[in-house]
Amino acid sequence: MMNHQTVIRSLKSKSFTKIINKGEWFESGATIYAKEIKDNIYLIFVMLKDVEFENIKALIAHFECFSNIGIKEPTQIMFYLSIQEKEDLHYFKKYLRQQIKV
Repeated sequence: MMNHQTVIRSLKSKSFTKIINKGEWFESGATIYAKEIKDNIYLIFVMLKDVEFENIKALIAHFECFSNIGIKEPTQIMFYLSIQEKEDLHYFKKYLRQQIKV
């Protein structure tokens, strides 16, 4: 199981913006962190927290604009990964370094 708070601190230190989920595309109660990596392409982490589990979803998605995140569905999803173990996060970091140089 991953330490949720460590991931959140890391995202904040890397200039991710916390977004309030007002739409229906992300699960109710989800915390969203987003950062633009190319024109209208965003790296998004969706944190789901429940009494029985912690889960983080990472995706790279195209939105018409930043303000649509957490309100509308993306126009395109380019990458999606459910992160539940530290190994998943390491895989995702490696992918990002190779593909988009984040």
